[in-house]
Amino acid sequence: MPAHDDLAAPFRPRLARAVTLTVAVAVLVLTVVLVLTMPGLAVLDQIGFALFGLAIVWFCWRQASVVAVPDATGLRVRNLLVTRHVTWAEIVSVRFGQGRPWVQLDLADGDTLAVMGVQRADGERAEREARRLATLVARRSATPTDD
Repeated sequence: MPAHDDLAAPFRPRLARAVTLTVAVAVLVLTVVLVLTMPGLAVLDQIGFALFGLAIVWFCWRQASVVAVPDATGLRVRNLLVTRHVTWAEIVSVRFGQGRPWVQLDLADGDTLAVMGVQRADGERAEREARRLATLVARRSATPTDD
């Protein structure tokens, strides 16, 4: 695993990851207890409860697995439902202004891309991670003609 100060280390939220994994475990345990101990449930009811519980666990797992992974060509951003790879040249700027729940990339085509791997809920750590991402983007997208 890369050192914390490694510029190219993956960007992952801490608080959201811890909370959603805890909720996933709790939902899984409670679903099993409910299905096995609730009297009078028909088999279809048990299956329904189990599927609903698994859907919640899957959603929590997706939330816990958001990440932005830098590589030589760009940044692979895995958000809640969509994964996208953007090249360094496509990234115009990194924004993390007040009121933003996560980092936002401005792209050359005028689009924006949320980076849920850096979340405001992580406080000062999130600020450091946003600065690290901005530094990484500046270094990787620099050209010989840049001043």
